[in-house]
This record gives sequence, structure tokens and C-alpha cells, in this order.
Amino acid sequence: MWQLIIGSLTLSIIHAVIPNHWIPLIAISKSEKWSIKESMLATFITAFFHLLSTVLIGLLVAYAGFKLIESFEEIFHVATPSVLIILGLIFVLTSLGKKKHRHHHIDVKNKRSKTAIIISLALGMFLSPCIELEAYYLQAAAFGLEGVIAVSIIYLVVTLIIIMGLVYLGLKGINKFKSDFLERHSKTITGAVLVLLGLFAFLTEHHH
Repeated sequence: MWQLIIGSLTLSIIHAVIPNHWIPLIAISKSEKWSIKESMLATFITAFFHLLSTVLIGLLVAYAGFKLIESFEEIFHVATPSVLIILGLIFVLTSLGKKKHRHHHIDVKNKRSKTAIIISLALGMFLSPCIELEAYYLQAAAFGLEGVIAVSIIYLVVTLIIIMGLVYLGLKGINKFKSDFLERHSKTITGAVLVLLGLFAFLTEHHH
């Protein structure tokens, strides 16, 4: 179980620091002249809806995982790490050769009412879940309902805290985060982590 927790923590941190999850929120907050309180509320709402759709799809993936375990338990323990490795390699390969990667989650909107901006951001985030995180729900399914709940809570709590923290620091002018590298290589990094988690799962299964 601890390896599942470490894996989901790692993916959550990488997911949270992807620049397009939080830099546009800083830009919007500054251009709209929102207070820190208003900005943090907007960040919480938009990030929560993004995570909600990611977790909901993850639960469907986990449910499919439970069904697969019932029918193909032996194959499942080999298939799940394989899926992580294959998906990780796909992310790495598709991101190579792209000069500039854009993680399109939030677009800076024109000046509109605060409510309209927050609703449009929340909707945009809800409709763009992070597929990179979904594959890990298959791994969680191997640990039963307890594993799925643990991964969901970690995704929600860790990602929310980090995104809100980064926006707060950015608004205070403390955060001088260099985003270009992460923006270009976020999929490569996530892919590499998925491959490593898949290999790690193979090793731990082998020892069992």
C-alpha cells in the first residue's frame, strides 16, 4: 500500500506544478484586481472542479479494474503495470519533438464579471481532466476500495494545496517559478514517472 501512496503523491505533485494549472489564475487575478481572498476562492473552485472530473473518471477506471480482477486476477497483476509503462512511454514519445507543449486547461478570459469568469474557468477545468492520472487508478484497484479511496484523497488534497499555495505565492510576488521547462516537458516527466511506477509495481508483485 505504501508504494501506491508514494506513487500517487509523486503524480499529484507533478500534476499540481504544471504551469497552466495556476499561472493563468495569477494573471486573471491581477488583471481583474481581485483581492487575495477572491483569488484564493477562485483558485479553490476551479482546481476542485478539475480534480473532481479527474477523480470521477478515475473511479470509473477503478471500477473497470475491479471487474477485470474478478475475471482475470492473474493477468491483471501483470497487465496493470504494463498499462502504466505503455502509457508512460506514449506520453514521453508524443512529447518528444514538440518544441512547445501547451497544457490547455485555462485560458485567460477577457474582462467579464467575476462570477462569469469563475464559472467559465471551473467548467473548462471540469471538462479537461488529466488523463495522465487516470491510469494509476488501475493500479489502485489492485489494492481494493481502500487503495482507490487513498489515491482519490491524495490527488484532491495534495493538488489543491499545492495549486493554491503557488497562486498565493505568485500573487504575493514571492513565487518566481521558472515555468518554461515544466511547460515544455510536463508530459515527458509524467510519462517517465508512470514508466518508473509501472516497473516498480512489477518488482513488488514479483516479490509477493
